[in-house]
Amino acid sequence: MNDFPVLSTLGLLPFAAALVVAVLPRGRELLAKQIALVVSLVMLGLTVAMALSFDPDAAEPFQFVEKTPWIEQFGISYALGVDGIALVLIAMAVSLAPVVILAGWNDADDNERHRPQTYFALILALLGCIVYVFAATDLFLFYVAFEVMLVPVYFLIGMFGRGQRTYAAVKFLLYSLFGGLLLLAAMIGLYVVSAQELGTGTFDWTLLAGLPIDADTQKILFAGFFFAFAIKAPMVPVHTWLPDAASSATPATSTLLVGVLDKVATFAMLRLVLPICPDASEWAAPFVVVLAVISIVYGALVAIGQTDMYRLIAYTSVSHFGFIILGIFAFTEIGGSGSVVYMVAHGLSTAALFLVAGFLVKRRGSSLIPSFGGVQRVAPLLAGFFLFAGLSSLAMPGLASFVGELTVLIGSYQRWPVAAVIAVIGIVLSSLYVLIMYQRVAQGPETENVKGMRDAIPREVVAIAPIIALTIAVGVFPKPVFDVVNPAVERTFSYLQVAPVEPDVPVGDVTSDDVASEGEETE
Repeated sequence: MNDFPVLSTLGLLPFAAALVVAVLPRGRELLAKQIALVVSLVMLGLTVAMALSFDPDAAEPFQFVEKTPWIEQFGISYALGVDGIALVLIAMAVSLAPVVILAGWNDADDNERHRPQTYFALILALLGCIVYVFAATDLFLFYVAFEVMLVPVYFLIGMFGRGQRTYAAVKFLLYSLFGGLLLLAAMIGLYVVSAQELGTGTFDWTLLAGLPIDADTQKILFAGFFFAFAIKAPMVPVHTWLPDAASSATPATSTLLVGVLDKVATFAMLRLVLPICPDASEWAAPFVVVLAVISIVYGALVAIGQTDMYRLIAYTSVSHFGFIILGIFAFTEIGGSGSVVYMVAHGLSTAALFLVAGFLVKRRGSSLIPSFGGVQRVAPLLAGFFLFAGLSSLAMPGLASFVGELTVLIGSYQRWPVAAVIAVIGIVLSSLYVLIMYQRVAQGPETENVKGMRDAIPREVVAIAPIIALTIAVGVFPKPVFDVVNPAVERTFSYLQVAPVEPDVPVGDVTSDDVASEGEETE
C-alpha cells in the first residue's frame, strides 16, 4: 500500500467525480446522486485499506508519504503523509461522506434555481479539500486546501440553504477569509525565519517542526496561527458565524461544516502550532485554557436558551470545541489523545444530531422546538434516533463522547486542575440543553403540528445506523483508536519543554471498563 499513491487518490478522486457530476445535464439527477454515493464508498474502502496497512509504531513521523517538487523557487512541494492523528480524522470524514450523501439525497430536489448536480458536485469537491488539508505535510499545500474548501461551503450555504442563507454564507466567508489572512501572514513570517535559520526558505513540516526560533518571534507567529484557527474552531468570542451558518445550511452541509471542517482548526493546533511554536504555546497556554473554559460554559449556557434546533446544536459545538482545545493545551499525553478521540466523537454525535433534526424539520417544515411535541407517539424510531444523538452529545457512558470527554478532563486536571473543575459545569449544562430539547420535541401529548408525521424511512435508517454503530464501538472499545493516536500525540508533545505528567492509567491500556470505573470515581 505504501507504493500506491493512496492519499493522492483519496484527494483527487472526489474532484474528478465533482467535475463529472457538475456537467451532467438536467434529467440526470439520480445519476449524479449515484456517482456521489459510489465515489464516497470507494473513498471509504481506500481509507479502510490504508488504516489496515498503517503501523502505529513506525519510527518515521508520516506514512504513505508522497513528495514531488511543486514551486521549487520557494521551497514548495506537493507533499502528503499521515500520522495517527491525521489518519483517524480522515477516516472520520470519509466514514461520514456516504452518510451525508444518503441523508441529503433529496435536499436539493426542491431548489428551483440550482440543480442537484451542483449540490453533490460541491459536496464531492469539499471531500477532496478535506483529505488534502489533513494529509498535507507542506504548509503551503495545507494553506491552499484550507482556503479552497471555503468555496464549496460558501456555495452550499448560499445556494442551497434556507432562511437568511446569503447573510450566513457571506458572514462565514468574511470570518474565514480574515482568519486565512492571519494564517497567510504567519506562514510568510515562518518562511522568512526558516530562510534565516536554514539558509533557504521552506514550507516543509519536517524541517519546520522544532526549528530553533527565538521566543519573541515565536509569540508573533503563534498569534497569527492561533487566532486563524480559533476563528475556524470556533472559540469565543470569534464564534458568531457558526450559529448563523448552521441554522441556514442544509443538515448535510452543517454536518460537514461542524462535524468535520471545524476539526481542521484543532488538528492544525496539534500539527502546526505546538511543534513549530513550542515555547510560545507554553507561554500562551494559560490564556488559551481560559478561553477554552469560557467557550465550554458560555456555549452550554447559550444553548439552553435556544428555540431553534440547528442553533442549539451549533452552540453545543462551541462548548465541545472548548473541551477539545483544553485537552490539547493540557500538554499531557492522555489529554492530547483524549482531544483527538473527542474530535472523532464530536463528529459522530454532531452528524447524528444535525441529520436527525433535519429529518424532523423536513417533515414539520420548521426548526423551532416549540413547533414540535409528542413526536415519539407518531414517529418512535425517529424519536429514538434523536434521543441516541442527544445522549451521545452529552457524553453518556458507553458512547464515544464519554471516552473523549473523560480523558480530556483527566489530562487537563493533571496540568490545570481549576480549569478542569470549572469545565465540569459544561457537562452538567449539557444534560439540561439536550434533555430539555428532547422533552419538548419528542415527549408529552401528541400535538396538532406532528399528527400524521411519517416515521423514519429505510434510507434514513441506513444513513443513521453507521453513526450509531461507530459511536457505540468507540465508546465500548476505544483501545484501537488510542493505539493509533498515542504515538503521534507523544511525538507532537516531544517538541514542548513542559515537565511531563504521567497518567494514572496508561492511555494505550484504556478499556471501556477502565473508563467506566474512572467515571464512577469522578462522580
